Amino acid sequence: MDTTVESTSPDRLRADLAARLTAKGWTRAPAVERAFRTVPRHLFVPDTVGLEQAYADEIVATKRGPDGKTTSSVSAPWVQAFMLAEAGLKPGARVLEVGSGGYQAALIAELVGPDGLVVTIDIDADITGLARTYLDRAGYPHVQVVHGDGDLGHLPGAPYDAIIITMEAGDVSPFWVTQLAPDGRIVLPLRMRTLTRCLTLHRRHDHLVASRALQCGFVPMQGERSQLARRIPLRGNDIVLLLDEPAEVDADALSSALEGPRVDVWSPVTITGDEPGAFESLHLWLSSQPRPFGALAVDRQRTEGLVDPQDRFTCPTLLGDGFAYLTMRKIGDNLWQFGAHGFGPDAHTLTTDLLDLTTIWDRDYRHASTPKITIHPHGTTPPAATGQPQLVVTRRHTTIAVTWPAPRAHR
Repeated sequence: MDTTVESTSPDRLRADLAARLTAKGWTRAPAVERAFRTVPRHLFVPDTVGLEQAYADEIVATKRGPDGKTTSSVSAPWVQAFMLAEAGLKPGARVLEVGSGGYQAALIAELVGPDGLVVTIDIDADITGLARTYLDRAGYPHVQVVHGDGDLGHLPGAPYDAIIITMEAGDVSPFWVTQLAPDGRIVLPLRMRTLTRCLTLHRRHDHLVASRALQCGFVPMQGERSQLARRIPLRGNDIVLLLDEPAEVDADALSSALEGPRVDVWSPVTITGDEPGAFESLHLWLSSQPRPFGALAVDRQRTEGLVDPQDRFTCPTLLGDGFAYLTMRKIGDNLWQFGAHGFGPDAHTLTTDLLDLTTIWDRDYRHASTPKITIHPHGTTPPAATGQPQLVVTRRHTTIAVTWPAPRAHR
């Protein structure tokens, strides 16, 4: 028997992927695991992608822009499993997917069954053309593929029991809300002060409340209604500052600060490799402060020795006359120490502030309940949080409120 062929066959690789997702707790429901065991992912990726790569728990780029950056992809299976489990899909459900590719739409079709409705929409005609081709060849001709601006939803199929957004959004479209069934859910990666969280949103009277929030990364939404984070190159594309608010910064001064000495300070706060969720909490806490804030994205291979952020994609950064970002260093077999690196005239103050905030998080919020995230229609004001830290982010259509529990001393 040729066991090599068997072990690398699509059926075997698909079963292994489903088993890995379930073992890691991502599928959370037998129906979601069955969908991953059923849908042939290798039929939804470019023909140049090998079988093992097709069934790896990683994204697969399906289109790139002129700059080489990914503009469309098949998302990593773990986050797709998370989103599908959060959507709570039942047989017969009506679902709108914003951001096509075909694979997740096929997974949704398996979950809602022949009596359900699946509509997938994308602004890029190339992507919807590929999605149609992939869905047909995989045996899902009944999934509706629409070329259009997903920010507008798709009214002919409404109301939807679930609306799943598969790209980073800077806002919650009012069209999604009006096209949602009364008990429906919106699952979307929402960017808040440069940090993206996959939120599960439910209606609560005139606003939406998140029941789950998971740190993630997605390709940004396209179109004239997209609200993208600003990219401020400090050293070409090797060191980029991401900003998510209208305040201006002196990019030349921040870039020049990199030519000066770096201030390194270290915190008594440590972390082990067994608590990855702590990073999500700390990042969100640092972004919730009422002060200038951004995120640093770096190419570590090209900036080694100059900058060493804790997260190379979106590292929390305090801004002023200079900047300071979160870092860490290994001090034991499974132990790392938090610190801060600063550049510019305010480097000492900014690094001290960053570590003070880290200490407060460690004392009051590291082991506390997660913050409450609510989405309010434009023109309405979120309830004030007396004695509780609160971040309020104003967008074009909504106001996002991140409200932390009261510190322990005030409970």
